[in-house]
Amino acid sequence: MALEVGIVGLPGSGKTLLFTALTKAHGGEYGKTNVGMAPISDERLGQLAQVVSAKKVTPAAVRVQDVPGTGPALLGNLRQVDALLVALDAFSPDATPDDDLENLKLELLVADRDHVERRLERVAKQAKSGDPTLRAEADELERILAHLDEGKTLVEWPGERPAELEPLTTKPLLAIRNGPGGVDLQLEAELSEMSDEEAAEFREGASALEEVVRRLRDALGLITFFTAGEKETRAWTLREGETALDAAGTIHSDIARGFIRCEVIGWQDLVEAGSHAEAARRGLQRLEGKTYAVQDGDVLNIRFNV
Repeated sequence: MALEVGIVGLPGSGKTLLFTALTKAHGGEYGKTNVGMAPISDERLGQLAQVVSAKKVTPAAVRVQDVPGTGPALLGNLRQVDALLVALDAFSPDATPDDDLENLKLELLVADRDHVERRLERVAKQAKSGDPTLRAEADELERILAHLDEGKTLVEWPGERPAELEPLTTKPLLAIRNGPGGVDLQLEAELSEMSDEEAAEFREGASALEEVVRRLRDALGLITFFTAGEKETRAWTLREGETALDAAGTIHSDIARGFIRCEVIGWQDLVEAGSHAEAARRGLQRLEGKTYAVQDGDVLNIRFNV
Protein backbone atom coordinates (compact mmCIF):
# COMPACT_ATOMS: atom_id res chain seq x y z
CA MET A 1 0.00 0.00 0.00
CA ALA A 2 1.39 3.42 -0.98
CA LEU A 3 2.19 5.95 1.68
CA GLU A 4 -0.29 8.80 1.72
CA VAL A 5 -0.08 12.51 2.41
CA GLY A 6 -2.85 15.06 2.78
CA ILE A 7 -2.74 18.68 1.64
CA VAL A 8 -4.35 21.32 3.84
CA GLY A 9 -4.41 25.10 3.65
CA LEU A 10 -6.57 28.17 3.94
CA PRO A 11 -8.63 29.31 0.90
CA GLY A 12 -6.40 30.79 -1.82
CA SER A 13 -3.20 29.32 -0.38
CA GLY A 14 -2.42 27.22 -3.46
CA LYS A 15 -3.50 23.80 -2.17
CA THR A 16 -4.84 22.58 -5.50
CA LEU A 17 -1.81 23.99 -7.34
CA LEU A 18 0.41 21.98 -5.00
CA PHE A 19 -1.67 18.88 -5.69
CA THR A 20 -1.40 19.44 -9.45
CA ALA A 21 2.33 20.09 -9.33
CA LEU A 22 3.04 16.98 -7.27
CA THR A 23 0.78 14.55 -9.11
CA LYS A 24 0.71 16.03 -12.62
CA ALA A 25 -3.02 15.27 -12.43
CA HIS A 26 -4.61 18.09 -14.33
CA GLY A 27 -8.10 17.00 -13.43
CA GLY A 28 -7.53 18.58 -10.02
CA GLU A 29 -10.42 20.94 -9.31
CA TYR A 30 -10.60 23.85 -6.91
CA GLY A 31 -13.22 23.25 -4.21
CA LYS A 32 -13.26 19.49 -4.78
CA THR A 33 -11.56 16.55 -3.08
CA ASN A 34 -8.69 15.51 -5.37
CA VAL A 35 -6.72 12.27 -5.15
CA GLY A 36 -3.66 11.33 -7.20
CA MET A 37 -0.22 9.72 -7.15
CA ALA A 38 2.99 11.74 -6.85
CA PRO A 39 6.01 9.96 -8.39
CA ILE A 40 9.30 10.13 -6.47
CA SER A 41 12.18 10.82 -8.83
CA ASP A 42 15.30 8.70 -8.28
CA GLU A 43 18.23 8.70 -10.67
CA ARG A 44 19.24 5.22 -9.51
CA LEU A 45 16.09 3.74 -11.06
CA GLY A 46 17.08 4.69 -14.61
CA GLN A 47 20.57 3.23 -14.19
CA LEU A 48 19.15 -0.08 -12.97
CA ALA A 49 16.61 -0.17 -15.79
CA GLN A 50 19.40 0.29 -18.32
CA VAL A 51 21.43 -2.58 -16.86
CA VAL A 52 18.55 -5.08 -17.14
CA SER A 53 17.08 -3.59 -20.36
CA ALA A 54 13.75 -3.06 -18.64
CA LYS A 55 10.72 -2.69 -20.87
CA LYS A 56 8.85 -0.77 -18.17
CA VAL A 57 10.19 1.61 -15.52
CA THR A 58 8.00 2.52 -12.55
CA PRO A 59 9.07 5.05 -9.91
CA ALA A 60 7.97 4.87 -6.30
CA ALA A 61 4.96 7.05 -5.58
CA VAL A 62 3.07 8.66 -2.73
CA ARG A 63 -0.73 8.92 -2.72
CA VAL A 64 -1.81 12.56 -2.35
CA GLN A 65 -5.20 13.80 -1.17
CA ASP A 66 -6.31 17.43 -1.36
CA VAL A 67 -9.50 18.28 0.56
CA PRO A 68 -11.44 21.55 0.14
CA GLY A 69 -11.72 23.64 3.30
CA THR A 70 -10.54 23.10 6.85
CA GLY A 71 -13.63 22.16 8.87
CA PRO A 72 -13.54 19.14 11.21
CA ALA A 73 -15.58 16.97 8.82
CA LEU A 74 -13.30 17.61 5.83
CA LEU A 75 -10.09 17.32 7.82
CA GLY A 76 -11.42 14.08 9.24
CA ASN A 77 -10.96 12.55 5.77
CA LEU A 78 -7.21 12.83 6.33
CA ARG A 79 -6.98 10.81 9.53
CA GLN A 80 -5.37 7.83 7.80
CA VAL A 81 -2.68 9.76 5.91
CA ASP A 82 0.94 9.45 7.00
CA ALA A 83 1.80 13.18 6.87
CA LEU A 84 0.29 16.58 6.12
CA LEU A 85 1.53 19.22 3.69
CA VAL A 86 0.38 22.74 4.57
CA ALA A 87 0.14 25.20 1.68
CA LEU A 88 0.75 28.76 2.91
CA ASP A 89 0.06 31.99 1.01
CA ALA A 90 3.37 33.87 0.81
CA PHE A 91 2.64 35.80 -2.40
CA SER A 92 -0.31 38.11 -1.56
CA PRO A 93 0.58 41.72 -0.60
CA ASP A 94 -0.86 41.25 2.89
CA ALA A 95 0.18 37.59 3.29
CA THR A 96 1.00 36.38 6.81
CA PRO A 97 2.13 32.76 6.32
CA ASP A 98 3.33 32.33 9.92
CA ASP A 99 -0.07 33.39 11.25
CA ASP A 100 -1.80 31.15 8.71
CA LEU A 101 0.28 28.19 9.89
CA GLU A 102 -0.78 28.79 13.49
CA ASN A 103 -4.41 29.06 12.36
CA LEU A 104 -4.11 25.74 10.53
CA LYS A 105 -2.64 24.08 13.60
CA LEU A 106 -5.59 25.39 15.59
CA GLU A 107 -7.99 23.98 12.98
CA LEU A 108 -6.31 20.57 13.35
CA LEU A 109 -6.61 20.81 17.12
CA VAL A 110 -10.32 21.67 16.86
CA ALA A 111 -10.84 18.75 14.46
CA ASP A 112 -9.14 16.37 16.90
CA ARG A 113 -11.24 17.65 19.78
CA ASP A 114 -14.42 17.17 17.76
CA HIS A 115 -13.32 13.64 16.85
CA VAL A 116 -12.54 12.71 20.47
CA GLU A 117 -15.86 14.14 21.68
CA ARG A 118 -17.88 12.19 19.11
CA ARG A 119 -16.03 8.96 19.85
CA LEU A 120 -16.57 9.50 23.59
CA GLU A 121 -20.31 9.83 23.00
CA ARG A 122 -20.39 6.53 21.11
CA VAL A 123 -18.16 4.60 23.52
CA ALA A 124 -19.96 5.94 26.61
CA LYS A 125 -23.27 4.63 25.25
CA GLN A 126 -21.75 1.23 24.45
CA ALA A 127 -20.09 1.11 27.90
CA LYS A 128 -23.52 1.06 29.55
CA SER A 129 -23.57 -2.64 28.69
CA GLY A 130 -21.05 -3.10 31.50
CA ASP A 131 -18.10 -4.00 29.27
CA PRO A 132 -15.00 -3.07 31.35
CA THR A 133 -12.86 -2.46 28.24
CA LEU A 134 -15.33 0.09 26.89
CA ARG A 135 -15.67 1.70 30.31
CA ALA A 136 -11.89 2.06 30.53
CA GLU A 137 -11.75 3.62 27.06
CA ALA A 138 -14.55 6.05 27.93
CA ASP A 139 -12.64 7.14 31.06
CA GLU A 140 -9.48 7.61 29.00
CA LEU A 141 -11.34 9.62 26.35
CA GLU A 142 -12.76 11.89 29.04
CA ARG A 143 -9.22 12.63 30.26
CA ILE A 144 -8.01 13.21 26.68
CA LEU A 145 -10.91 15.59 26.02
CA ALA A 146 -10.04 17.60 29.14
CA HIS A 147 -6.42 17.71 27.92
CA LEU A 148 -7.53 19.11 24.55
CA ASP A 149 -9.83 21.64 26.21
CA GLU A 150 -6.70 23.07 27.85
CA GLY A 151 -5.44 23.90 24.33
CA LYS A 152 -2.86 21.09 24.27
CA THR A 153 -2.35 18.75 21.34
CA LEU A 154 -2.35 14.97 21.38
CA VAL A 155 1.40 15.07 20.78
CA GLU A 156 1.63 16.32 24.35
CA TRP A 157 -0.62 13.56 25.74
CA PRO A 158 1.57 11.60 28.21
CA GLY A 159 -0.13 8.21 27.92
CA GLU A 160 -1.07 5.82 25.15
CA ARG A 161 -3.96 6.87 22.94
CA PRO A 162 -6.80 4.58 21.82
CA ALA A 163 -5.67 3.21 18.45
CA GLU A 164 -8.98 4.16 16.84
CA LEU A 165 -8.42 7.91 17.31
CA GLU A 166 -5.96 8.44 14.40
CA PRO A 167 -5.33 12.08 15.46
CA LEU A 168 -4.31 14.78 13.00
CA THR A 169 -2.09 16.75 15.39
CA THR A 170 0.38 13.87 15.80
CA LYS A 171 1.17 13.60 12.09
CA PRO A 172 4.36 15.12 10.58
CA LEU A 173 3.48 18.63 9.36
CA LEU A 174 5.46 20.16 6.48
CA ALA A 175 4.86 23.82 5.68
CA ILE A 176 5.12 24.77 1.98
CA ARG A 177 5.34 28.53 1.38
CA ASN A 178 3.74 29.46 -1.92
CA GLY A 179 5.70 32.50 -3.05
CA PRO A 180 9.09 34.25 -2.75
CA GLY A 181 11.51 32.30 -0.58
CA GLY A 182 9.42 29.17 -1.03
CA VAL A 183 7.84 27.41 -4.01
CA ASP A 184 6.15 29.14 -6.94
CA LEU A 185 3.24 26.70 -7.09
CA GLN A 186 1.63 28.41 -10.09
CA LEU A 187 4.84 27.93 -12.07
CA GLU A 188 5.34 24.36 -10.86
CA ALA A 189 1.75 23.47 -11.78
CA GLU A 190 2.29 24.86 -15.28
CA LEU A 191 5.64 23.09 -15.69
CA SER A 192 4.06 19.80 -14.62
CA GLU A 193 2.22 19.82 -17.97
CA MET A 194 5.58 19.56 -19.76
CA SER A 195 8.00 16.67 -20.04
CA ASP A 196 10.81 16.59 -17.47
CA GLU A 197 13.30 17.67 -20.15
CA GLU A 198 11.19 20.63 -21.28
CA ALA A 199 10.48 21.74 -17.71
CA ALA A 200 14.19 21.65 -16.83
CA GLU A 201 14.88 24.24 -19.54
CA PHE A 202 12.62 26.73 -17.75
CA ARG A 203 14.23 26.22 -14.34
CA GLU A 204 17.54 27.57 -13.09
CA GLY A 205 18.11 24.41 -11.06
CA ALA A 206 16.28 21.40 -9.71
CA SER A 207 12.54 21.53 -9.17
CA ALA A 208 11.60 23.05 -5.84
CA LEU A 209 9.22 20.14 -5.44
CA GLU A 210 12.19 17.77 -5.18
CA GLU A 211 13.05 19.51 -1.91
CA VAL A 212 9.44 19.03 -0.77
CA VAL A 213 9.68 15.30 -1.48
CA ARG A 214 13.07 15.10 0.28
CA ARG A 215 11.61 16.74 3.37
CA LEU A 216 8.70 14.32 3.22
CA ARG A 217 11.06 11.35 3.00
CA ASP A 218 13.02 12.61 6.01
CA ALA A 219 9.88 13.29 8.06
CA LEU A 220 8.53 9.80 7.43
CA GLY A 221 11.88 8.01 7.65
CA LEU A 222 11.53 6.50 4.18
CA ILE A 223 14.02 4.37 2.28
CA THR A 224 13.83 3.09 -1.28
CA PHE A 225 14.37 -0.46 -2.48
CA PHE A 226 14.21 -1.76 -6.04
CA THR A 227 13.06 -4.75 -8.02
CA ALA A 228 15.00 -5.00 -11.28
CA GLY A 229 13.89 -7.23 -14.13
CA GLU A 230 13.57 -7.06 -17.89
CA LYS A 231 9.77 -6.98 -17.73
CA GLU A 232 9.69 -4.15 -15.18
CA THR A 233 12.16 -2.29 -13.00
CA ARG A 234 10.50 -0.54 -10.12
CA ALA A 235 11.22 1.54 -7.01
CA TRP A 236 9.32 1.01 -3.76
CA THR A 237 9.29 2.75 -0.38
CA LEU A 238 9.58 1.38 3.14
CA ARG A 239 10.09 2.92 6.57
CA GLU A 240 13.61 2.68 8.01
CA GLY A 241 13.98 -0.55 9.96
CA GLU A 242 11.30 -2.47 8.05
CA THR A 243 12.15 -5.98 6.93
CA ALA A 244 12.36 -8.14 3.85
CA LEU A 245 8.95 -9.54 4.80
CA ASP A 246 7.56 -5.98 4.89
CA ALA A 247 9.08 -5.39 1.46
CA ALA A 248 7.41 -8.55 0.17
CA GLY A 249 4.06 -7.34 1.49
CA THR A 250 4.58 -3.99 -0.17
CA ILE A 251 4.97 -5.72 -3.52
CA HIS A 252 2.06 -8.15 -3.06
CA SER A 253 0.39 -9.87 -0.11
CA ASP A 254 0.81 -13.30 -1.79
CA ILE A 255 4.58 -12.80 -1.97
CA ALA A 256 4.68 -12.09 1.76
CA ARG A 257 2.46 -15.09 2.52
CA GLY A 258 4.70 -17.47 0.56
CA PHE A 259 8.06 -15.86 1.44
CA ILE A 260 11.00 -18.30 1.24
CA ARG A 261 14.11 -16.15 1.01
CA CYS A 262 15.35 -12.88 -0.43
CA GLU A 263 18.27 -12.32 -2.81
CA VAL A 264 19.86 -8.95 -2.03
CA ILE A 265 22.37 -6.81 -3.91
CA GLY A 266 23.27 -3.13 -3.59
CA TRP A 267 22.06 -1.05 -6.52
CA GLN A 268 25.56 0.27 -7.27
CA ASP A 269 27.06 -3.23 -7.20
CA LEU A 270 24.49 -4.36 -9.77
CA VAL A 271 25.15 -1.37 -12.02
CA GLU A 272 28.92 -1.90 -11.86
CA ALA A 273 28.60 -5.66 -12.46
CA GLY A 274 26.35 -5.09 -15.46
CA SER A 275 23.98 -8.00 -14.81
CA HIS A 276 22.49 -10.14 -12.04
CA ALA A 277 24.53 -13.12 -13.24
CA GLU A 278 27.82 -11.24 -13.11
CA ALA A 279 26.97 -9.80 -9.70
CA ALA A 280 26.31 -13.32 -8.39
CA ARG A 281 29.56 -14.57 -9.96
CA ARG A 282 31.47 -11.84 -8.12
CA GLY A 283 29.86 -12.81 -4.84
CA LEU A 284 28.02 -9.49 -4.52
CA GLN A 285 24.61 -11.10 -4.05
CA ARG A 286 23.56 -12.63 -0.74
CA LEU A 287 20.59 -14.50 0.70
CA GLU A 288 18.56 -13.02 3.55
CA GLY A 289 15.54 -14.15 5.56
CA LYS A 290 12.29 -12.53 6.63
CA THR A 291 13.81 -10.44 9.42
CA TYR A 292 16.51 -8.77 7.31
CA ALA A 293 16.31 -4.98 7.73
CA VAL A 294 16.14 -3.61 4.18
CA GLN A 295 18.67 -0.86 3.40
CA ASP A 296 18.20 2.13 1.15
CA GLY A 297 19.27 1.18 -2.37
CA ASP A 298 18.86 -2.58 -1.97
CA VAL A 299 17.78 -4.51 -5.06
CA LEU A 300 15.59 -7.40 -3.94
CA ASN A 301 14.55 -10.61 -5.67
CA ILE A 302 12.11 -12.36 -3.34
CA ARG A 303 11.63 -16.08 -3.76
CA PHE A 304 8.21 -17.29 -2.69
CA ASN A 305 5.79 -20.19 -3.04
CA VAL A 306 2.04 -19.91 -2.51
